[in-house]
Amino acid sequence: MSERVADFDFHLPEELIAQQPPQERDAGRMLVLERAAGAIEDKRFRDLPAMLVSGDLLVLNDSRVIPARLFATRAGASSQKQEPTGKIEVLLTQQLAPHEWSALVRPGKKVQLGERLFFSDEAGKPLLEAEVTERGDFGERTLRFAPNENFFAALERIGHMPLPPYMHREDTLEDRERYQTVFANARGSAAAPTAGLHFTPQVLDAIRARGVEIATVTLHVGLGTFQPVRVDTLDEIALHSEHYTLPAATADAVNRAKREGRRIIAAGTTTVRTLEHCALSGEELAAHRGETSIFIRPGHNFRIVNALLTNFHLPQSTLLMLVCAFAGREPVLAAYAHAVQERYRFFSYGDCMFIR
Repeated sequence: MSERVADFDFHLPEELIAQQPPQERDAGRMLVLERAAGAIEDKRFRDLPAMLVSGDLLVLNDSRVIPARLFATRAGASSQKQEPTGKIEVLLTQQLAPHEWSALVRPGKKVQLGERLFFSDEAGKPLLEAEVTERGDFGERTLRFAPNENFFAALERIGHMPLPPYMHREDTLEDRERYQTVFANARGSAAAPTAGLHFTPQVLDAIRARGVEIATVTLHVGLGTFQPVRVDTLDEIALHSEHYTLPAATADAVNRAKREGRRIIAAGTTTVRTLEHCALSGEELAAHRGETSIFIRPGHNFRIVNALLTNFHLPQSTLLMLVCAFAGREPVLAAYAHAVQERYRFFSYGDCMFIR
């Protein structure tokens, strides 16, 4: 019998959902869960370097969040004059080709195939234009943008940081920095790899000083990571694909660590998904790019990751299921209950767990 999505539910008071980042990136709390014994301990994120040892390999996701939330006016496909009408919210979720993006649009029912969307600055000057070329369920659309060599500059000018819907506020200038890791490099994510938000240059230096090796992968966070679960059992879950890059230096570092029996620590579920997808072939890792729709659920055989740093995730989410796959459903839900009791802050701007 398939496991039920409802088996991964937990009670979370609304007031524990973090609406703002902490005053300092590394000031958050950290719940430590020992997988073998199921023991939990309350720490601070700043304690992390002291919990790592020489020879550990820490892998980070260096994807950069783009200001992917846009507002458009629309022109109907059947209108000869194509006069702009109506206001549409557009969230770019993944780049498919040089001028083509998948997106979520709201209200979705209004946006039909063949329609053109216009994206303007505050003065009303159109900076970008796109045509709707495919229509999917739940507001999903494919947009083909008119070629524009200043596309990303226009996004920076008119786009908003794509804060998750559980943050009940508009984005601010502060979010341009804080909803971005300090090591963000390759642009393309529609949401932050949130476990990485806690790191500062000083913490990274302290980790290196302990003899820990640091490597990076890139997974551009899109629908595959944060899409809501709309089915009843885990067997019915199918994730959207997301683009990833495994650099040669990281492939070599992982292969060496595995050969030498050293611990490999993943910062974030996106890093876990990238590494475990790349290990599915059963061979040593090699540099490449690709797409993954891997759904890690209880019963998964972890081939690479030995320890995990992760934020607290939504009830009944695929990310919570991944954490339960790594540490066991009952120990993880017990740790979550402890976090609720101790008033930890949840989700993207919240506190974190270190599972070892």
